[in-house]
Amino acid sequence: MIIRKSAQELERMAEAGRVVVETLALIGDYVRPEVTTRELDALAEEFIRSLGGVPTFKGYRGYPASICVSPNAMIVHGIPGQQRLADGDVLSVDVGVTLEGFVADSAYTFPVGDISDEAQQLLDACQSALTAGIEQCRVGRRLSDISHAIQRVTEENGFSVVRSLVGHGVGRSMHEDPQIPNFGEPGRGPVLAAGMVFAIEPMINAGGPEIILHDDEWSISTEDGSLSAHFEHTVAIAEEGPRILTASEGLVGASLLR
Repeated sequence: MIIRKSAQELERMAEAGRVVVETLALIGDYVRPEVTTRELDALAEEFIRSLGGVPTFKGYRGYPASICVSPNAMIVHGIPGQQRLADGDVLSVDVGVTLEGFVADSAYTFPVGDISDEAQQLLDACQSALTAGIEQCRVGRRLSDISHAIQRVTEENGFSVVRSLVGHGVGRSMHEDPQIPNFGEPGRGPVLAAGMVFAIEPMINAGGPEIILHDDEWSISTEDGSLSAHFEHTVAIAEEGPRILTASEGLVGASLLR
């Protein structure tokens, strides 16, 4: 069942989204060589709580940290630790915030120092795929139109879509119906209606789509060791078109998150 949100509920989600985007912007200011992923996690948790929010991920099914940090070949769900960032890395950071009972969720893949041309092309393609998916978030479209748009843009750029991980509905819970694959034929699934809210999140690889789960039972990486990118926005279906609840103008670093 897809839960549609009222106008008041959407405003509360937008407030949570503002905390998410400010947190990502702050993290972006600290992503540099020699910084540890644990330092980024501590920074994020302190900042989220200072704004009255709660890190949604912390404690979720036993997850031990406030954000997910996934470098290079790691796709998602990386646990912060003592690993130091290095020049040329790419780092996917996923942030979820619960504020006044509602969740917003967003991810951004940051370049660390100077990255390779291939890495930059991967990041650019993933952002373009996210934009294409969001463009389909319109009243009257079908759910699989989002999936198809992400796949089309990804593959046109020569990259592969991770097929075993999905986007999802979001609201009072971090994971609500429906699941949203990042591939598929258009014109299928539920008709989109105003008040639906989705976490749209292409996860794409420079190599093949196959994945491996690490021994910590959280971290997921590409099977072939190729680079991966992950971008995500929380998006509401509105009568006037897509409304991104995790994008904001005028914030430090926010140009990264539009």
